[in-house]
Amino acid sequence: MAKKIYFDEKIAASYDAGSPEMFDPAVLEPTVDFLAERAGDGAALELGIGTGRVAVPLHQRGVPVHGIELSPAMVAKLREKQEADTIGVTIGDFAETRVDGSFRLVYLVFNTINNLTTQGEQVACFENVARHLEPGGCFVIEVGVPELQRLPPGETARPFSVTEDHLGFDTFDVATQGLASHHFFRVGDHYERFSQPFRYVWPAELDLMARIAGMRLRERWADWDRSPFTNDSRKHVSVWEKP
Repeated sequence: MAKKIYFDEKIAASYDAGSPEMFDPAVLEPTVDFLAERAGDGAALELGIGTGRVAVPLHQRGVPVHGIELSPAMVAKLREKQEADTIGVTIGDFAETRVDGSFRLVYLVFNTINNLTTQGEQVACFENVARHLEPGGCFVIEVGVPELQRLPPGETARPFSVTEDHLGFDTFDVATQGLASHHFFRVGDHYERFSQPFRYVWPAELDLMARIAGMRLRERWADWDRSPFTNDSRKHVSVWEKP
């Protein structure tokens, strides 16, 4: 059965403009520095390459980048960027799609691992990554720590954006580790809704997935700036290595 594409033409058209803070050099440069260091003189594969927010500047650093992306509309926006002409993209589900060659680095940013909505798909992703990595290569994931501690008992929803132009909240199903993000965007005199399901995942669970795929944890940080990961960290950047 074909996988549903949530990032269609309408979402892709405003995707970059909707998150200008993600293009801030203070956010983007540490991300690219971190990834370029781990790619070294090898090639990188981005899973869920989207519009190329990270892939384009990483490619400009001299790292050959290829991407896997489910949404043709997102790739079309990537192709509008002149700097992306030589970045190869394969259309498909990154949990199972194969591309030619091997890579020093495979990476997933901005919670994209959660786009895989079952544990089986997430495990398959790690196994697919291991098949693409050269020995000694690494897999990098940036993902939030599930914020269940911030949910009062009995509540299942948590707002993350409340402005005149955007209302956003997450709903949680702790029995299935299900998470759905709901957005209401103001368009003229009305609001339009966009909702997408996710599956949240714990750091230790990711470590086990890596072990199943034959990889081992090499390092874990609270952010791209290599700040320590602690009990209070809201997200983590983790690196697993293929022996």
